[in-house]
Amino acid sequence: MTIDAPLILHREVVRPEWIDYNGHMNVAYYVMIGDHATDKLFDWIGMDAAYVKRENKSSFAIDMRVLYLRELLEGMPVIVKSQLIAHDAKRLHFLHSIEHETEGFVACLNEFVGIHIDMATRRSSPFPDVLSERIEALAGAHTSLPIPDAISRPVGLQRA
Repeated sequence: MTIDAPLILHREVVRPEWIDYNGHMNVAYYVMIGDHATDKLFDWIGMDAAYVKRENKSSFAIDMRVLYLRELLEGMPVIVKSQLIAHDAKRLHFLHSIEHETEGFVACLNEFVGIHIDMATRRSSPFPDVLSERIEALAGAHTSLPIPDAISRPVGLQRA
């Protein structure tokens, strides 16, 4: 199976109702676009709505970082490039690069860590083999992708 590196699974257009009083897309919608891309990534892995219903297992977000790099304006086409950064038996660390689809600039980086959950116990649970195999294949395809320096920088202001 050929796996794109990065995966391109989600596109949107900046809607008028997403524009704030500054005339650009409100910060909340960058997070929402990342969340929509996460849903598509989980669908690709096999953790779709049918999986959640059938297996009574899901994924919860345990960490997220959003780096706003450039504003998006009403009507701009957006493409999301998704990259698996790391994983273990229960967790996924991935990045969504939210980009202007035609101009090519990166508007935002959404970095996430999610954990696989047994919904009956509301506790973490290892991925089943079928998902682990898909995750391993994705990891192999994404291992050579560069990780943006911006996601490793500390949050906050530098002390003088």
